[in-house]
Amino acid sequence: MSENGQATRLAWVSAALDRFEGRLLRYAQRITRDEERARDVVQETFLKLCKEDPQTLNGRLAQWLYTVCRNSALDVRRKESRISVLEGRLPDPRQSRETDPAESAESHDSVCLILEEIDHLTQNQQECIRLKFQHGLSYREISAVTGLSLSNVGFLIHIGLKRVRERVHRRAPP
Repeated sequence: MSENGQATRLAWVSAALDRFEGRLLRYAQRITRDEERARDVVQETFLKLCKEDPQTLNGRLAQWLYTVCRNSALDVRRKESRISVLEGRLPDPRQSRETDPAESAESHDSVCLILEEIDHLTQNQQECIRLKFQHGLSYREISAVTGLSLSNVGFLIHIGLKRVRERVHRRAPP
């Protein structure tokens, strides 16, 4: 590869890193339930991106990054659960419920209430809603990332949001 081609690829990867790193870290952390493992997953994702040809991912960069990140994070989670079973330990269910200090300080805010209600949805509903609203992916991109059909993604988001709305409405003071 020419020096100019390497510089172009480096600029492409650098731009992708700037744009997606934080969002992918939050996404991977949701799946792995561990900040350090999420960092490893995202690092691995960008290392794989370095080996890709920018032309082959033209217009599909976000979809590709989220798919690779998701698959790596799920692999990490599966590996950890196998190790936990072998060691006779069960994962701590409270670990996934931990909130950061900013969320705790704003616990009465409606955004926190909605996020809390999203945690009560099925895993598929949670993932589709988060990919749509927190990460800005299209239904088509979500379908490609999760392996769910396009219509299933739409259905999961619709039903999930309906349930969140109902639960928030019930919890709201009269």
